[in-house]
Amino acid sequence: MRWTLIFALIAFGPLGAAEKPNIIVVLADDLGYGDLSCYGGKTPTKALDRMAEEGTRLTQFYVAAPICSPSRCALVTGQFPGRWRITSYLQTKAGNRACGQADYLDPKAPSLPRTLKEAGYKTAHIGKWHLGGGRDVTDAPRFAAYGYDLGLGSWESPEPAPELGVKFAPWDEKTEPGQVPRHDRTRWMVDRTLQFLKDNRGHPCFVNLWFDDTHTPFRPSPEQRAAVPTKGDRPQVADFKAVLVEMDHQIGRLLDGLRDQKLEKETLVLFFSDNGPLPTFNQTRAGGLRGSKLSLY
Repeated sequence: MRWTLIFALIAFGPLGAAEKPNIIVVLADDLGYGDLSCYGGKTPTKALDRMAEEGTRLTQFYVAAPICSPSRCALVTGQFPGRWRITSYLQTKAGNRACGQADYLDPKAPSLPRTLKEAGYKTAHIGKWHLGGGRDVTDAPRFAAYGYDLGLGSWESPEPAPELGVKFAPWDEKTEPGQVPRHDRTRWMVDRTLQFLKDNRGHPCFVNLWFDDTHTPFRPSPEQRAAVPTKGDRPQVADFKAVLVEMDHQIGRLLDGLRDQKLEKETLVLFFSDNGPLPTFNQTRAGGLRGSKLSLY
């Protein structure tokens, strides 16, 4: 399996003879260059460190925008997000008009999943989307319009999975019947990814696996919080460390699941952050670099 931690990482050894490897794009939300221990962070991230050691760790890699939706637009289309009138985070229709931007990604835009689907891939989007849909944007195209065979989005998407919440944002205290608690969402997304690969055995697969747990507010379970040394930390810092370690644990489950399915030699795993951290925690999460989320440095 090959991994890439792109601040990224490209994961794990040669791909072998697979002409069309499985591709899994893991996108973390608001994660900082200095958050992972393989980039100098103080909180151990063993699974991602393993990706860095066995694969390729990038140290000079740039996304197209310092905020969520434009960065994701560029990742899907391969083009600057301004070309598709996505210049800030997508929100209500009134908010989008105030920014002079579209309500959703135009389905006429180039699309990586569509291109791969035309090449014979089975395609899925699992997790956060934030390229249209949610709030009062009810006319956003469905995932199939962009080339996805399966779409399991969260609240800010045209097709939110019931397990990820349809009515309420993931940071709300309110939940719906059958909704997975915020602290368990990443596990659910990893499970769905592994099941998609299993269900489509014999076909090359492309999966966008887009997490949202490292976006504020941080909501670890009491057990996750207790498992991480946080003595002397402010509550928000302690909560962040706990969700970071849990996300890393789920990355480990993903890699182990690929091995269990004997897919490790025919799968490329890429790990990115969408736009960097908020300027919090005395700017330590940027790893000594200038700038942050919302900054052009």
